[in-house]
Amino acid sequence: MTVLDAYAVLAYLKGERAASEVRPLLGLADSSLTALGVAEVLDHLVRLSGADEEDAALDLAQLDLLDGLSVDATIGAAAGRLRARSYHRTTCQVSLADCVAAEVARSGKQALATADPHLLDVCHAEGIAIAVLTASNGSRWAPPLGS
Repeated sequence: MTVLDAYAVLAYLKGERAASEVRPLLGLADSSLTALGVAEVLDHLVRLSGADEEDAALDLAQLDLLDGLSVDATIGAAAGRLRARSYHRTTCQVSLADCVAAEVARSGKQALATADPHLLDVCHAEGIAIAVLTASNGSRWAPPLGS
């Protein structure tokens, strides 16, 4: 399984640079979003992109992503601890939803697909497997030198 963060799905749906990298991941039967990732994608599509609510939900359903992975108390607590250890308002703006996705990936011993440099830094530091995607601006994250 590959856990997709909201960025990966949005990049695909909006035809951004990472779309061609996300497409093969979507073809895998075991790629998925967390339930929180579903919420993030729908919020972004409707609130920020102006999509119709039903159309946005249909887009996710057609990708077989609408039924996000549930998050139990153990994952929730781990995500809260991860964000508490990692978050900084100027140097590591990792969201709670991102931390949930990271902990789901860790618990399932799967990779997390994202282009978010803060999330990639956190996953790298925590030993969580990652699938690095191209960012909207064309950049690609690389691990810090010496690590």
